[in-house]
Amino acid sequence: MANEMPEPKWWDSLPDDFYRQADGTEVDADHRVKVRSAAAIDIAMRTGLSAVVGAAVAPSLLLPGRFSRDMQQMQLHQQLADAGDSEAVFGYVKTQVEELRPRAMGYRPSGVDYRLLRFDSPHQLMNPDLAKTYQRGKRNQQAYAQHWFHNDGPRPTLIMLHGFTADAYWFNSQMFSLRWFYRQGYDVLLYTMPFHGYRVDTMDWFSGHRLFAGGLPGFNEGMVHAAREVRVFMDYLEQRGVKHMGVSGLSLGGYLSSLMACVDDRLAFCVPNSPVVSPADIMREWQPTGSMLRYALRKNGYSMPQVRHAMAVHNPLTYAPKIAADRVLNIGGAGDRFTPPRHVRLLHDHHPGSDFHWFPGNHLMHFQQRNYLRLMKSFMDRHCEV
Repeated sequence: MANEMPEPKWWDSLPDDFYRQADGTEVDADHRVKVRSAAAIDIAMRTGLSAVVGAAVAPSLLLPGRFSRDMQQMQLHQQLADAGDSEAVFGYVKTQVEELRPRAMGYRPSGVDYRLLRFDSPHQLMNPDLAKTYQRGKRNQQAYAQHWFHNDGPRPTLIMLHGFTADAYWFNSQMFSLRWFYRQGYDVLLYTMPFHGYRVDTMDWFSGHRLFAGGLPGFNEGMVHAAREVRVFMDYLEQRGVKHMGVSGLSLGGYLSSLMACVDDRLAFCVPNSPVVSPADIMREWQPTGSMLRYALRKNGYSMPQVRHAMAVHNPLTYAPKIAADRVLNIGGAGDRFTPPRHVRLLHDHHPGSDFHWFPGNHLMHFQQRNYLRLMKSFMDRHCEV
């Protein structure tokens, strides 16, 4: 009817206290000790990571006038989120990808044919006013990925997206048994996010530092930058004859994975693993970033819905899915307190009818991982016609 009220946007409909709501799951009763112990370990570990993130983001939250200025700079990002047009945000320039020899000091997966891929990133900032700070990182202007391939022709390909600071190819290979997937017949592409790995500049404190050092506007640009680059690598795979490809990733990589399901309909599958879903609420829950954000909100007169709105331009909840729900498998740790179960449920609700799996572990301790890896493999096989 003409006088019906529009549905509230996700950033307004989430309760203000979403960051501290309960996190029960269906496996808690059967694995009570494992889940509680894993959760306690996660809370301790995330405090250390939060201190690192807090040091990078502190100027944008604590310096007088900086937070208000950042919120004003993100008004254009808010307008793009309001429109909900993913192609208007994540449209990209087709770019030639260069195949390089593996670097002497780089990761060399045994028993795998592989190459290093690179291209000059054609990313154009959503807000040109941010160019001075965002483009200060010269190495970030080149995109990288390690590509594992089979010599007898293109295979269905798993695109792996790493988490914040967790860009090392060897770590992701071990964490997710990627050589096992390779032996099962899949090619693998390990993408390096902006400001990580080969893209870290000499003045950066750590891998991923500049993703937060540019404040919330810089973080917004970084995530859109990443999604556009993944699409370029998807073009590369298509040009090589790959007919089926999909994405998976942990934490921030899970967030990017879930975003890609709302950006590009070429994906055969999407497997977000312990994904971030509302970065603003994650910052609010962790300490010391939570205290810093609370101070910035109170000092400058902003609310949590306004911050969510300012960061919604790269959030998967902002856009309609581009792939069918049965092509999405959500994986979450019952004891995860880096990206708590309530975030995984939000993502699951955004894809009604998508598959779901809980494991009794935390963000890095994936108890019974073999179960979800086998589930993931059969899920991928089904959608890649293997």
